[in-house]
Amino acid sequence: MKVDVALVHHPVVNRIGETIGSAVTNLDLHDIARAGKTYGVSTYWVVTPFSEQQQLAGQIVGHWTDGYGGSVNPDRGNALSIVSICSTVEEAVAGAAEKFGEKPLVLATCARWQANTLGYAEIRERIRRDQPVLLMFGTAWGLCPEVLAMADGVLPPLCGASGFNHLSVRSAASIILDRLLAAPDEVVLGNAMNRGSATDSCLR
Repeated sequence: MKVDVALVHHPVVNRIGETIGSAVTNLDLHDIARAGKTYGVSTYWVVTPFSEQQQLAGQIVGHWTDGYGGSVNPDRGNALSIVSICSTVEEAVAGAAEKFGEKPLVLATCARWQANTLGYAEIRERIRRDQPVLLMFGTAWGLCPEVLAMADGVLPPLCGASGFNHLSVRSAASIILDRLLAAPDEVVLGNAMNRGSATDSCLR
């Protein structure tokens, strides 16, 4: 499986559509890294051109991968070990291409339907066939139009049964990773049986 995730902090848009840069947050770093590690993501690219934000992200990650935090909670350090900080979306795409040996299929995410939307079933099949994929998530109010335009496709927006649609980016990332990368039910149940019981498996 060849899947990377990129969390873009610039260029993104604010609530009135202006292009801005957003701040790196501790929650986004931790929660998306943990989801990524759980589902087999290779690299979690944190995209920000701002040196102070890069330094902050590096300090947070380093505390858990090289510092005291890792000795207290090795699982958290293991999750954050997939984080790589870069300045631009182009740098993330190039890094993924170098690692995978070919340019990945670059997929954006958006809360609105786009003309070049690709379904989850199609992307699951491409991943199953070992095609490299880079999933881009936008902070603030989402990826700017220029980033959406450079993507090879856009995943369908997440929609619940209500008319409310205001997920955090880390919630959206977790849901999308599960839709694309979750193990089949028979594998999950088989693992649970091997461990003794489904309840015991979940607790581990």
